[in-house]
Amino acid sequence: MSGNANVGEGGYQGTRTEIDGKPSLGAILRAGVAGGLTGAVIIWIYEALIWVGAQHLMPLAGIPRNATGLVFGKGVQDSLGIWAYFLGTAIHFFFAMAWGVLFAAIWPYFRRRGYEATFVALFYAILAWIVMHVAISIASDNHPNYYDPVVIIGGFMSHFCFTVPLALVVKRMLATDRAS
Repeated sequence: MSGNANVGEGGYQGTRTEIDGKPSLGAILRAGVAGGLTGAVIIWIYEALIWVGAQHLMPLAGIPRNATGLVFGKGVQDSLGIWAYFLGTAIHFFFAMAWGVLFAAIWPYFRRRGYEATFVALFYAILAWIVMHVAISIASDNHPNYYDPVVIIGGFMSHFCFTVPLALVVKRMLATDRAS
């Protein structure tokens, strides 16, 4: 552990981060939010390229409102009109930031044990996909067939595109916090 902690006339002059290598709560929140936002944008790029462009599963305009339908059902999505886009966008970015903060909170554990962030992100993507889609299944009956291998593989691929950039941003930001 390295740091710039000093003992001077006023006693110890350092932060908790410098003492035990654990980032501060503020650093975790900043890194998690930044990583979550990065992942949220990248997954939408993936959805635009793959779901819209290659697979023709939905129109491009359907991406922002997709979360509204998954959480509240197709009827609510349709009844909200243009507001479904705003609500879907808010849901998407809220949960992306929440998953980002959770990753930032667990990342120091894996970093101390020598794991690479992208390796952890692959398993985190699978966990995130399972948890989110179990919750969607409970909340609404408007979802694809989660037993279909194509849906499962496509879901994992999209979540890899979410968690890998998230993990790299968190890794970089918490390494910067640790070094300062």
